[in-house]
This record gives sequence, C-alpha cells and structure tokens, in this order.
Amino acid sequence: MARRSSIKLGSTRLSLSPPAVLAVMYLLIVALGALLLWLPVSHHGKVGLSEAIFTATSAVTVTGLVVVDTGADFTLLGQIIIAGLMQFGGLGLMVFAVLILTAFGIPIGMPHKVMLREDLNQATISNLGRLVKIILYVALGCEAVGAVLLAFVFVPEMGWGTGLWHAIFHSISAFNNAGFALQPDSLSDWVGNPVVNLTVTVMFILGGLGFIVVGDVYQHRKWRKLSLHSKLMIAGTLWLIVIGVVCFALLEWNNPRTLGGLESTGDKLWASWFQGVTPRTAGFNTIDTAAMGDGTTLLTIMLMIVGGGSTSTAGGIKVTSLIVMLLATAAFFQRRPALHVFGRSLELDQVLKVMALATISGLLMFASLFVLTATQNIAFRDLAFEVASAFGTVGLSHGATGELNWLGRAVIIAVMFLGRVGPLTLGFFLAAKSRPRVRYPSDKVFLG
Repeated sequence: MARRSSIKLGSTRLSLSPPAVLAVMYLLIVALGALLLWLPVSHHGKVGLSEAIFTATSAVTVTGLVVVDTGADFTLLGQIIIAGLMQFGGLGLMVFAVLILTAFGIPIGMPHKVMLREDLNQATISNLGRLVKIILYVALGCEAVGAVLLAFVFVPEMGWGTGLWHAIFHSISAFNNAGFALQPDSLSDWVGNPVVNLTVTVMFILGGLGFIVVGDVYQHRKWRKLSLHSKLMIAGTLWLIVIGVVCFALLEWNNPRTLGGLESTGDKLWASWFQGVTPRTAGFNTIDTAAMGDGTTLLTIMLMIVGGGSTSTAGGIKVTSLIVMLLATAAFFQRRPALHVFGRSLELDQVLKVMALATISGLLMFASLFVLTATQNIAFRDLAFEVASAFGTVGLSHGATGELNWLGRAVIIAVMFLGRVGPLTLGFFLAAKSRPRVRYPSDKVFLG
C-alpha cells in the first residue's frame, strides 16, 4: 500500500493518496495559469475569466481545444504562458518537482518518489531518477530539433522574430501532443509542405510513443532486446497509423470539402498522412475536420479514444490497453487460460486493469455526452466529437467548443482534466492490492 500524504488547511490536516495530491497540484497549476492568462497584459481584451480557465485547463492537460484564437487574442506573454503550461502538462508535475529538488540539492524522499511513480505510471520506484533524465533529454532534444526544422519554413514567411517564435511554439505543442496553434485554421496553410508534415508528425508520434519506449529503443536498438511494452507500443502504433492513413484517404479522397478540394495528388497524400496520425492526441489539422464525412468522423473518434502510450504526452485509454483487450478476446475464443504475445505472457490483473479503465472511460464519456445533449443546442455528432477529443486530450474540433454555454464549457473542462489525471488515480487503486478477510464460495452467472 502506497503511503498517504497530508495537506494542511488551517488547523485541519487532510490525508490524501499520492494521485489525489497530484490532482490537487494540477488543479492549483490550472488556477495559477488561468489567473496569469486573465491578466490584461496576457491578452488583447477578448479573454474573460471563463476563457482563461478553459485555455489553462486545455494547456495543462495538453488537449488543445480552444474557445478563443490563441494567436490573435493572446499577447506574446500570453502565448509564452500557454507554451509553459503545455510543457508542464506534457512532461508531468513531478518531473518538474524532481528538477527543482535536485537543483537545490534536496534529497528526494519516499513520498515524492511515490508521487513521481504515480505521475509517470510506473509499478515501482526503482530507476525513477534515470527515467526523469530520459524524459528531459528526449523532450528537450526533440523540441530543439523540431524548432530548428520548422524555422526553415516559418522564418522566410514571417521574418526572424515571428518565425522563430512560431517554430518554438509549434515544436513545444507538437512534442507534447497539445495541438495548440497560432493560426485559426491550425496548420492548413502548410497542407502540402513536406517539412511541416514530417517534422510535426514525427514529434507527436515520438511524444505519443512514450519516454520509456524512446529510451528503450535508444539504449538497445535491437528488436529482440526491447521490453514487451516497447514491442507492443511500436507494433500497435504502426498498425494504427496504417489504418488511420489508409482509411482517411479512402473515405475522404473525393470529398470536395476536404481532400477532394486540394489541388494536387501530393497535397492529398500529405493531408491523408497528417490526418491519419493526428487523431491519437496530437490535435493539429491540415484540413477542415468539421467537413469530414460521418465515416471519417467515427474513425477519428475511435482513434482519439485509443490515444497514445503510457508515460507519454498522449491521452486516451492507451494503445497497450487496446492490444490487451484484443488479446483477451482472442484468448477467450481460443479457450486459452492465459494471454501470450511476443514470447511473453500477461497476468490476469493486467486484463482487469484494462477492463476497469475501459469501463470508467466509457461511463465518463457517456455521462458527459448525455449532459451536453440535454443542455446544448448542437448536433449530436459534433458533441460526440468534442467529448472524445476532450477525453483523449486531443484538441481536434468540429467547431462546437466555441458555441458551448457556461455549463457545456464546464463539462468539457472536467472531461479534459479527468482524461489527463484520472488514469493516475485509477492506476493507484488498481496497484494497491489488499487481501480479503473473508472468502466466499464461488458461483456462476450466465453471460452473453
């Protein structure tokens, strides 16, 4: 059982579990970010408290859903604050805490290690210091390279100052899978630009794979030496990319409002590539997502719900969870008592964890969608798309987010926050094993 931490409020001391403490800290960061974005120096007079809270939550949860124009309505200071919140949300609260403690020479105590373990979704507290270093090296290295590459596109078009800032901002947003852009139509102006299409997608794919996978590949560099988690993430990601890209191209090729409206076959192929990989929590777009057909919208919703990998900048139920569910289903029909993949077996508690995660996620999205359909005068398809995007911390939108009233915004804010922080709490309760004091006789129920 993990140790519980306490927070003192006046004369009252509250005892909270590590993920609960993390959730409270994330809330405090959201509140601080909202306050900073609400200041007159952070915007051009069009950002109220509601918009500031929504933007801060979207940035900390690395979602990317917006109710105002990031590039036009926020000043340079406001955009810098948003970039900082994205970096904070992508790398994680406890990673920054460890950096601060280390910088001041303060030893990392057991409570901090437990919270760091929960923040990074790890099973043990061993090698956490090494993992933090891997996270920092991977993140800062990828963002630096990405900014340099994007500068070759943005600087000639916008000038040195504006171009460099656009390159840095979009590099941070891409690697952290945040989806914030400084243009109202995201990256649609560069739909056929190879540098933008490759740089941005490679960064959010790396960020979505997870820091453990990137570090594992860098250290071993041979498939047989990789961990089971890395193999599942790489194989699953490749399959989802192929499915997403091919299906998007087939479904939208002749749609005059999306791929059919582009001038060349090359632009269509680049747009298919970009839109096929971006739904799994990236949030950028190079075509009008609201103009997609119903089939493509459903495909995008499913990819957003799946998300990326554990210990990554991505959200969703995670690729490994989807794979475990498919393996469990295959094992049931094959009458096998255990799950086998890549020469390894998975225990029953892994299946139960995935079932709990999928059930809670489904209930959360269903309840949120129910409230929105009952209170908002917006099409069901658009509301379903926004809910899936918020839960998966993606940021793609059909344009419905800006039309929500205060209750609708509150629901989306809650879904974004729970989509980012909720799995930490779930993982804590599933990891905290307890032996039952009383054993009951077994029995059967009829299923199916």
